[in-house]
Amino acid sequence: MNTHSTAPSPLTDVTCVVFDCDGVLVDAVSSWRTLHDHFGTDNAENLQRFIRGEITDTEFMRLDIKKWKSIEDPIHKDDLFRAYAGVQLMSGARELVQRLQDKGIFVAIVSAGVDLFVASIAAMLKVDDWIANGFVFNDDDTLSDEGVCRLHATGKGEIIERLLEMNGLTAEGCVSLGDSEMDLSMHIEGGHFIGFNPTRDSSISSFEEAGVPIVMGKNLLDVAPYLGV
Repeated sequence: MNTHSTAPSPLTDVTCVVFDCDGVLVDAVSSWRTLHDHFGTDNAENLQRFIRGEITDTEFMRLDIKKWKSIEDPIHKDDLFRAYAGVQLMSGARELVQRLQDKGIFVAIVSAGVDLFVASIAAMLKVDDWIANGFVFNDDDTLSDEGVCRLHATGKGEIIERLLEMNGLTAEGCVSLGDSEMDLSMHIEGGHFIGFNPTRDSSISSFEEAGVPIVMGKNLLDVAPYLGV
C-alpha cells in the first residue's frame, strides 16, 4: 500500500465518513479549475490570493465567472454540464463508499466545489447527504454573475458539526478526508482526519505538521484499512 505514514491502525466505531469531492472522490483538482480549462482561462493568481485570505469565497467565485464570461456570454447550464463530462471518479471511490454503507456508516460530501457537479457525484455514489457552493442561474438557465457561498473552504468544520448534530452522530465516530491544507478545517474536535492524495507540497507539509495520516496515490481503497472496512 502506498502510504506516506506508518502502517494504519484501523479506527473502531466509525459511524460517519465525510469526503471532500474534488481531488478525493473525483480525479480532478478542482471543479472550478475544470471550468477554467474548458473556457481556456486561468485563475492561478486569484487562487493564491484566496489561499492567503485576501479575497473571500464570494469574491473568488465572482471573479471566476467574470473570466468565463469574457470568453463566452451568455453561458448556459448545459455548457457547464458538458465541461464536466470527462471528469472521472477516483479509483476505488464507488467500492469504498459501498463498503462503508454496507456497514451502516453515514457517508457525506462537504465540498467548496460547484454544486451542479457535486450533486451528480453524490447521486452517482448514492451518498446520504452533501453540500457544495455553486451558481445562480437566470430564468432562461443562463449563468448569472454571482456564485452561492454555502460554506467557506476553510470553514468546513462547522458544516460537519451541524451534519453530525442533525443525524444524531458523534465527533468521535467521524472521519473526514481531504486533499489540501484548507481541508484541515474538516478535522473537528474529537474527530479524525485523513489526508488523501495531496498534490501540492504546501498540502503535504500542512498534513505532516498537523500529524494526520497521509495516503498518497490515487486509489481510495488505500484508505479502507484506516476505516476498518
